[in-house]
Amino acid sequence: MSSTELSGARAAAAAAVAPTVSAVRVAEGEELGNVELPGLTLAVRSRPGAEEGLAPALYVHGLGGSSQNWSALMPLLADVVDGEAVDLPGFGDSPPPDDGNYSITGHARAVIRLLDAERRGPVHLFGNSLGGAVATRVAAARPDLVRTLTLVSPALPEIRVQRPAVPTGLLALPGVASLFARLTREWTAEQRTRGVMALCYGDPARVSEEAFRHAVAEMERRLELPYFWDAMTRSARGIVDAYTLGGQHGLWRQAERVLAPTLLVYGGRDQLVSYRMARRASAAFRDSRLLTLPDAGHVAMMEYPDAIAQAFRELLDERGGS
Repeated sequence: MSSTELSGARAAAAAAVAPTVSAVRVAEGEELGNVELPGLTLAVRSRPGAEEGLAPALYVHGLGGSSQNWSALMPLLADVVDGEAVDLPGFGDSPPPDDGNYSITGHARAVIRLLDAERRGPVHLFGNSLGGAVATRVAAARPDLVRTLTLVSPALPEIRVQRPAVPTGLLALPGVASLFARLTREWTAEQRTRGVMALCYGDPARVSEEAFRHAVAEMERRLELPYFWDAMTRSARGIVDAYTLGGQHGLWRQAERVLAPTLLVYGGRDQLVSYRMARRASAAFRDSRLLTLPDAGHVAMMEYPDAIAQAFRELLDERGGS
């Protein structure tokens, strides 16, 4: 069986177990629903716009994340966009895809199918980390679906990967995820959450007690999912595979083909995507503007949502507000 294959029976069995798992948190003002597509079910978290007729936006999370990663930013933009955040296949409340394809292309195809099914495009497309790579591929392949592109620490190929990012890459190796799961089986959800925050936040002390409790609850929920490690492993492998692709399928070549006005956001304390990549990204995307946040980590939309909201509004102003 190849790295991107998962039998339909196995996916169906995993999805059948999912209803016994704890419920996903839905913040006040949000709605959570499912979009059923052939061989694919996607959970979509919506934050309806403050008025009718606002341009649509779609938010795409990173590896190991979910649509909840955008809950701090979405309300700040509800007066200018009609927002939806998708749970990529196998993450959040979305079950695994029937074909088991967790590659960057597979995730991008899921996003494209969602936009085509909902007929919401063109959208203001947001992506973080893995979601940034996915959003880049979507914007390059289907420019008709993207009004603007906002990338927060996008997972674009780096020659010198930062040391803290190495364990994520190792997840792609056969057997590593199961070994890690065995070695850490005694770790509590709280310990795991603190470790993730130490890796992803510029300053974990900025996280409120309430936000930390919600994060621990979500970690507990994820660990109950029978396909959690499989989705993580295969998606990590998808990132590694995308880093090795050259030619027209390479992510940097695709970044050069993006037509949409692009906002790039990089954090100075990001341990997973190097701050030094900001300059290369600015040169690659033909119509780009850059927001650098020296104290932010890998998830700036969770740490500094106001700064990103302001930068996005400025992008809208440049385009005439739409």
